[in-house]
Amino acid sequence: MLKSDVDVIGIIAKNKANTCKNQPYKFVLRGIMAGFYLVVAIILSYTSGALMNNISIELGKITSAMTFSIALALICFLGGELFTGNNLVMGIGAYSKKTSYKDLLRVFVFTYIGNLIGNIAISYLFVKSGSNTSLLLEYMHPIIDGKLSLSPSEMLIKGILCNFIVCISVMASIKMKEEGAKMTVMFWCIFAFVIAGFEHSIANMGIFSIGYFLMGELPIYDVINSMFWVTIGNILGGTVLYALPLYKMAID
Repeated sequence: MLKSDVDVIGIIAKNKANTCKNQPYKFVLRGIMAGFYLVVAIILSYTSGALMNNISIELGKITSAMTFSIALALICFLGGELFTGNNLVMGIGAYSKKTSYKDLLRVFVFTYIGNLIGNIAISYLFVKSGSNTSLLLEYMHPIIDGKLSLSPSEMLIKGILCNFIVCISVMASIKMKEEGAKMTVMFWCIFAFVIAGFEHSIANMGIFSIGYFLMGELPIYDVINSMFWVTIGNILGGTVLYALPLYKMAID
């Protein structure tokens, strides 16, 4: 990490902050698009995982993890605002004083809202299409139950580790020039956090949304509790555990 990298990320953060402040509808729309892309990845990942799960539980988990990496690739290459990636960018922007902490909070809130809308919209359309309903219902039920049964400390730590890894991928996509190299790092980083069972707040939006529309009802308190702790964990993983050492390494 070099001082020039901090300057580049600071410019990116400033552009995000300006768009969010001056054209909030446009910024939220970018967040919605990222939510769209993420649910596409969930559809691919969970359908593939469910099919392979009938052969082997281990094969199903590996297949699900391998295919989910399409999410970040779509967002990075096609454009969109992802809450977890913005944890890194806005964190470094705030540390370097290219943006304010008020800008950071505004970007976080608007991105989160956009991601939520996008996740719910495509999840609803997917379930209402009737595609693979029985297959996914059987596959997703124990996964969702497992997520909701975690303790707050487990949710928090899994959220921290998840976004620490995701932000490594985001950083690589900023520094690397070749698209093939970017894709390779994205694949392995996303594979790493999914296969480990870490928790991604925005992915969970889509998973819980699809689960709700499939099952008819989820325990709302447990969902909110999960989203809260995982979101806090993601913020800490992106802005503190990863972004802060990067910044310190570049300026000290």
